[in-house]
Parts: sequence; structure tokens; C-alpha cells
Amino acid sequence: MQTQAAVSFEIARHPVGTAPAQAPVAGPFGVTGTAMRFARNAEIYGEDEDAEYVYQVISGAVRSYKILEDGRRQIGAFYLPGDVFGLEADEAHISSAEAVCETRLLAVKRSALLARVGREKELARQLWNATARELRRFQEHLSLLISSAEERVLGFLLDMKRRAAKNGVVELPMCRQDIADYLGLTIETVSRTFTQLEQSGAISLPTSRRVELHRQAMLNRLAAA
Repeated sequence: MQTQAAVSFEIARHPVGTAPAQAPVAGPFGVTGTAMRFARNAEIYGEDEDAEYVYQVISGAVRSYKILEDGRRQIGAFYLPGDVFGLEADEAHISSAEAVCETRLLAVKRSALLARVGREKELARQLWNATARELRRFQEHLSLLISSAEERVLGFLLDMKRRAAKNGVVELPMCRQDIADYLGLTIETVSRTFTQLEQSGAISLPTSRRVELHRQAMLNRLAAA
């Protein structure tokens, strides 16, 4: 077990195994939570498992997904630092969640969160806002899935720019296969579209994960699509 900044992290699927002596940590919505660490591709929770915890990403990235009847994987969302996930309307998770890369999370007991909502208006407001953001992401994702391949990739990159860009540069934590499974495309189509966007001047690719976005050129490509 490693210790950093007086917080213990453990590679585990649930926070119950974390050392009890660790200092309390302010988790989602200010509720005391447990710090956790997950290795790349480690499962955080599975579909239909009890939704005991709500999570907030501290570093790294998380993907939520479902396995379709034909065996294909459909990624529903990516969660980046600051995002809250695992909020469910019912008692079980409707999808699975995995760490895209080495990821640190804070987890709070769902029961503790709900117990405070009834008596704290500010907490109820924050919970409502988090739910509304999740619904908006879902609607935006649905809109992407009925667009052309180029529009899907452009929309995805603009969303990553809004959420995670530094000086116009996005360091993508996810691989091309993840992007393909999120956009409902093949990995070959995603790779070809990245190349076409680079050749058109809409983006630059210093590395496969680092994307420099040229906003006006991207918007021009969207307008022409």
C-alpha cells in the first residue's frame, strides 16, 4: 500500500478494503469519502451490481459501458477529473465502469449522501445539477450517434477540448478503440477520420494521444459536413 499526501490508496474494486486509519477526505458534494486507486482497465463496478457508492474522479479517467447482445461494447460516457459518476435512479448500476488509465477516485456511501439530501438544500441542489449534467451528456451523445463519422469525431474532440484542454491541446487518456466504441464506429474509421482531419488542418497530432485543436478550422469542417 502506498501513501501520498497523508492519504492511503489501494488497488481494489470497492473502498471497504482501504486502511481504516486514513484521514477523512472531502468527497463528492462535500460528503466524507474514501480515496481509491485503480490500475488501467480495472473494473470499478459491474452492471447490475448494487449501487452502494457514488464516485468522483480525482485523476485519470473512467469509462462506463454496456456489452450488447451481439458482443459489441458500447461506451456510454467518459468521466474526467472533477466528474461525478455512479449516481443511479434505482438500487443497481445500469452499466459497468472501468478505469481508462491509472485513476484515483473518491467514493462516498450512497446511503450517507441520500440521508443528507433531505435536510440540506444546498446538497440537494448540487445533486440536481449533477443529474442534469449527466442527462445533458447523454442527450449530446445520442445526437453524435446519428451524425456522420466526421461529425462524430469532431464533436467528440470539441467536447474533450471544452472539458480537458490546456492551451488548446488535449491529452486523450483513451485509445482509438475506446473512441470508436463511444462513437459507434470502427477503429479503422476513427483512425482514418483523425488522419483526414489532420490533413485538412483542423487538428495536429504531435502524438497519437496529443491533439492540437484548431477551432476555426474544426468549425469550418462541421459547417461543411
